[in-house]
Amino acid sequence: MQPTATVLVYSDNASTREQVRLATGRRPATDVPVVEFVECATLPAVLKELDQGGIDVCVLDGEAVPAGGMGVCRQIKDEVFQAPPVLLLMGRPQDAWLATWSRAEAAVTLPVEPVEFADALAGLLRTRLAVEA
Repeated sequence: MQPTATVLVYSDNASTREQVRLATGRRPATDVPVVEFVECATLPAVLKELDQGGIDVCVLDGEAVPAGGMGVCRQIKDEVFQAPPVLLLMGRPQDAWLATWSRAEAAVTLPVEPVEFADALAGLLRTRLAVEA
């Protein structure tokens, strides 16, 4: 059986979640495992999934309503023991300082650009899997 990585995708927008899935494909790079997605549209759903464990990377939509991904990122970094790395989706490149404030490990702008997104996600998966090894 092929190893898999679990990626949590948080956005209140189904189209944004679909962009993430399409940009990733089966795997974002040949040297990382096949990706399985857990999709969440609300903050309580995100927290429930993180409490259950098994999430390798979180992709959070900074434009989500009512709880934006930047605030959610900061909250999980404060509240979740050994929180997974976070890839933040930002509305504008000028919001990079907010991504830093939120303690996200990586950030890309919306709409999702497939090559940029896949590179960022693969980098976080490599880091996460190296730490677990």
